[in-house]
Amino acid sequence: MIERNRHVPVLLQEAIRIPECAARGVYVDATLGLAGHSSAIARLLGPKGKLIAFDRDPEAMVLAKERLEALKDELGPEMPEVVLHDVEFSQAGEILQPASINGLLADFGVSSMQFDEVHRGFSFQADGPLEMRMNPREGVTAEQVVNQAGEKELADLIYEFGEERRSRRIARAIVRARPVTTTAQLARIVAAAAPMMKSDRIHPATRTFQALRIYVNAELSEIETCWQQRQNC
Repeated sequence: MIERNRHVPVLLQEAIRIPECAARGVYVDATLGLAGHSSAIARLLGPKGKLIAFDRDPEAMVLAKERLEALKDELGPEMPEVVLHDVEFSQAGEILQPASINGLLADFGVSSMQFDEVHRGFSFQADGPLEMRMNPREGVTAEQVVNQAGEKELADLIYEFGEERRSRRIARAIVRARPVTTTAQLARIVAAAAPMMKSDRIHPATRTFQALRIYVNAELSEIETCWQQRQNC
């Protein structure tokens, strides 16, 4: 069960400190999440402003809608127009009209909600399925990747997206241990193949989990597409 009131947006005041964020402005929250940033922006915009937000995570979208509806009840006629799109933010360039917005905010990466929900499979702090998709309606799961990718492909993606120097050793151990079906199982395999060293400050599996998450969700290409489209918005 997700606690709706626990979410604290990262660097909230710094992120929305925009002089132009005023009445009649049109602003985009590319990573809606639980609407922490969006709620703060909506308070600044006023009734003549417009907020457009994107998120591909259906669970986050449900909770964000609840939060924004509560804000609408609170602000009444001072609430700006809000338009939500439950798609990847890379599609913003196809949805938004050219030169139509005053600003865009993007808080890239995984959210605390996704980490904390065991069934999402983003974390090895609790044993859950190897899911990791931000949009569970499409794409391959982390379980499919670790069980179907070749050893070299696994090593390359762990090195590229996780900056893990022991990627070859880890990939070899994963392939030998197949099938791998849970987060705890994968974490144990990685830790055994690449034990924590005295200089380490993170769990040995952290970089491997990061790499799989980025790969499964095509996070870097999403960001690149959004960046390329920025001038068209």
